[in-house]
Amino acid sequence: MSLQNASIKLTYFIIGGFDTVKRPVAVGVVMLITYLLAVFASMVNIIFIVSDKQLHKPMYLLICNLAVVDIFYTSSATPTMIGVLLAGVNTISYVECLIQMYVFQVGGTMEMFSLTIMGFDRLIAIICPLQYHSYLTNTRILIFTYILWIVACSFVLFTLVTLAPLPHCYSRLRYTFCDYAAVIRTTCVNPEKYFNQIAIISFFLSFSTFTFICLSYCGILFFVKILSNNDKKKMGSTLVSHLICVICVYCPLVIIVILTRFGVLLTLEERQGLLIGTILGPPLVNPFVYCLRTKEIKIRIFKIFRKVNTLRPELFHGMHF
Repeated sequence: MSLQNASIKLTYFIIGGFDTVKRPVAVGVVMLITYLLAVFASMVNIIFIVSDKQLHKPMYLLICNLAVVDIFYTSSATPTMIGVLLAGVNTISYVECLIQMYVFQVGGTMEMFSLTIMGFDRLIAIICPLQYHSYLTNTRILIFTYILWIVACSFVLFTLVTLAPLPHCYSRLRYTFCDYAAVIRTTCVNPEKYFNQIAIISFFLSFSTFTFICLSYCGILFFVKILSNNDKKKMGSTLVSHLICVICVYCPLVIIVILTRFGVLLTLEERQGLLIGTILGPPLVNPFVYCLRTKEIKIRIFKIFRKVNTLRPELFHGMHF
């Protein structure tokens, strides 16, 4: 009997990726703390930028967009994994699983798109400093951002369209959430063809965006010599922040998606560890990098702390025991 004839009607999946974890509660608590920190830090960035009109500039709008992407990306799968580890809820409905897979892939794509447009923004700021604000206005940045979201959602739709009609023979997911690889392995077809398709798409997205970022860096390094020492220092700080975020996003992606197609073997635990790292790593690192290394946001944070410290004695002075 062929696998297609043995297909089953699925209403839910069983998440089995954490079955071998020896201390699920400890792992779940660490993931919960990391997730809350990542979301809180991104929300702080968003609130600072939205509430301060002095930060309504192209670069800060892009940082704000990156914070939105980080929340969107890490929230696509982390709550599900935390639920499995802490509450023992290891099932997810079929529809919810497909939605989670789609949102996860859109978030990962937008991470790359966001870093790419941020690199382009810095390139224009260097090579056309006088025309920068006329070339990249707030309105144009918002339009670019909306277009990137539409492109990401449309691009990722291909994987959902190819996967949805396939018959399923298994209800158990080998991984920790509804990743494309995990869901395709539950179908009754040979997954190799679909793995190659997703590898080609991922390679195209990662290679094109990473190449554009590298070209932006080359252009910046070529023109940076005409800047003053003070401007060089300021630009260097911005580029280091951007480079840290780029490394956090692209390194796990290259290993998981691309190198595994060229003979690099990963155990199931190694693959899952890298996947969890891609979901929690960049959203945790990005907001802290830009909070600590961006002067205007750092000054805003210090001002808030000063207000809190000055208000505290007044509060205690007004209290009667």
